[in-house]
Amino acid sequence: MRSYLIDEISFLERDNLDSYLKRNLQAGALEGVFFLTIPPELHGPDQKTHHDCAPFYCAFVLGKDSLRCELLIRSSHNLHCSCIAPATHEQRQFVFDFVDHMLHEEMIRA
Repeated sequence: MRSYLIDEISFLERDNLDSYLKRNLQAGALEGVFFLTIPPELHGPDQKTHHDCAPFYCAFVLGKDSLRCELLIRSSHNLHCSCIAPATHEQRQFVFDFVDHMLHEEMIRA
């Protein structure tokens, strides 16, 4: 799976990222997992027709010294469906813009 990794974050940067993610994203059932919802206007071809599988999201996983963003767009209701797919160019740009904004806001230098 493709992912976007930010590593070598300090203990304080990790705390800042954790706080930001908790304030701005939906928390997952596992510690350190968060979900960024993909807006409907950015849904891919299959996602636009799979209304029962929506909303769609990408996962962020905050580790001890890293933040990984999975570039696989998942369904919140279905684990096995053709609408679960690698992020499109537009979806990747949406995720990268979110990450860039978060790093700027939290003054992360990693």
